Amino acid sequence: MKKIELEIVALSHSITQTHSYAVVLGEMNGLRRLPIVIGGFEAQAIAVALERMHPSRPLTHDLMKNFMNAFNVELMEIVINDLQEGIFYSKLICVSEHDTVEIDSRTS
Repeated sequence: MKKIELEIVALSHSITQTHSYAVVLGEMNGLRRLPIVIGGFEAQAIAVALERMHPSRPLTHDLMKNFMNAFNVELMEIVINDLQEGIFYSKLICVSEHDTVEIDSRTS
């Protein structure tokens, strides 16, 4: 499987689903875009990170990052590996001192 590196290029209200948002991923070295519908809490967390804001208490992703740092686990990459019936499937590829682990993940 050929991997394509992506970055967040936009975050907006979803035009297809009420009370939802879309995070748009774009190719680092290309023109294609991949919109993924996400919930309000996820959109808020992404917006906070993009704006480099620091909430007074950790959000869910902050907790996960702190946990990984405490146990010397590094997130190497996130691989979106499937799309079934409009649902994206992905894996977190994590590395510790002795192991590489793939963790099933919810993309949206």
